[in-house]
Amino acid sequence: MSGTLLFILGPPAVGKMTVGAEIAARTGLRLFHNHLAIEPVLRFFPFGSAPFGRLVGRFRRDLIEEVAASDLPGLIFTFVWAYDLPEDEQSVRDFAEPFHRRGGRVHYVELQASQEERLRRSAGESRLAEKPSRRDLDTARRQLVELDERYRLNSDGRFDGRADYLRIDNTHLEPSDVADRVIAHFNLPTPDPSR
Repeated sequence: MSGTLLFILGPPAVGKMTVGAEIAARTGLRLFHNHLAIEPVLRFFPFGSAPFGRLVGRFRRDLIEEVAASDLPGLIFTFVWAYDLPEDEQSVRDFAEPFHRRGGRVHYVELQASQEERLRRSAGESRLAEKPSRRDLDTARRQLVELDERYRLNSDGRFDGRADYLRIDNTHLEPSDVADRVIAHFNLPTPDPSR
């Protein structure tokens, strides 16, 4: 058994990393937020360039493959899925494949929040600490709005009813409350910290 892969999906600044950190702290799953791959590559190649895409994609796939093959309990992986792009859907399938192949569990959590709330969260302390490329707030906020206009970053209920998929509007929820829901919904193990 290769453990659990928990995708946390949603548009920029919706709280994927923060919720993922809450879940990781309680479950022992390791958090791989998408900027862990993005930030080092941005030092060499611009976002969206062919070398950027190859390097980020390769690192993500390799890390997920290694965790699936390890004795780690699993991985939380955050990802901005443009639901109108077939290549993003294929990427999600490809990322899940190493866990499926080994009999692991794969779950999907989609977070949604209003654009106003996401613009507010874009200046969050933990976000800026982990994501240097987002520290120019004017640029980051402009890009957030542009991405919302260009792509469909919420599933609009497309996967509702699937046992492996949970959609949560976290506009007015604390990350700890979202983590509670996710852990309960997917019955994620929470090791006893006294052991």
